Amino acid sequence: MITSTPDTLDAPRPERTQRLQADGPLALVTLLWGVTFVVVKDALGHGDPFTFLTLRFLVGAGVLSVLAGRQVLRPVNLRRGAVLGAFLFVGFTLQTVGLTLTTPSRSAFITGMSVVFVPLLSLVLFKQVPKVTSLLGVVLAAVGLYFLTRPDTGSTGGEGGGLALGDVMTLGCAVAYAFHITLTERYAPKEGVMGLVAVQLWGVALLSALCLPFVTRRVEWNPSFVAAVLVCGVLASALAICVQTWGQARTSAVRAAVLYSMEPVYAAACSVALGYEVLGAREWAGGGLILLGVLVSDVGAAAWGWWRSRAV
Repeated sequence: MITSTPDTLDAPRPERTQRLQADGPLALVTLLWGVTFVVVKDALGHGDPFTFLTLRFLVGAGVLSVLAGRQVLRPVNLRRGAVLGAFLFVGFTLQTVGLTLTTPSRSAFITGMSVVFVPLLSLVLFKQVPKVTSLLGVVLAAVGLYFLTRPDTGSTGGEGGGLALGDVMTLGCAVAYAFHITLTERYAPKEGVMGLVAVQLWGVALLSALCLPFVTRRVEWNPSFVAAVLVCGVLASALAICVQTWGQARTSAVRAAVLYSMEPVYAAACSVALGYEVLGAREWAGGGLILLGVLVSDVGAAAWGWWRSRAV
């Protein structure tokens, strides 16, 4: 049976209120992820990716385990956390390794395509048909990502803009993130999310550590690297994924994915503010389209529901 994903004013009032309450925290989490993009980039100049991932997620998992206590060992959290953690690890790994084989702009655009895969996975896995306003928001966000990140069709990506190995790996990363977002909606509990998230972080840390014997390891133990591990471990991993899980227990995966599409906008704004790059008209237009996509998906759904209710 195929069902339709309820949007703001199509849902019962308590569910509608929960969706609106979730939008704010999810937007703040996306802002945090966007800002820490610069922190991660700087950290990778002082250490290899798998060492950084291992330390980052060990810190996050340790903090959450202390706070969650026995929740971590609940069988349901162990089962669901293992599945979500596996997709999270695959996403981080493919994105990191793929970035060494393609340009950052192509990587950013292809990773952001998870916003397109989420409604498809919701339909295939759970027979949920997103509302028209949500789908329109997805399209606007995808076009905005294209303009914002300026995917290069140069030598790294192949002649004529074809996909190189790094592009294919990054596309796999986008699919992995889309699975994580879609399954989080289904698995996220209304209460006690820390135990589930702690299991995910332990899984990513363990799988990253298992990769260390097969890669070239290097670490410069300076204040910048240590600060990046702590900030990303506690804030961008433990806190952010807890808020993500809490929010997705109260809203749809498609709405969440559209909100997450704002991450490259925040990352670009932070990069500009710190003097790393200068954005032109095309990039600002892309950011505007992503913001419009968020507004159409969220406010547009509410306005459409209000108009229909008044018409009836």
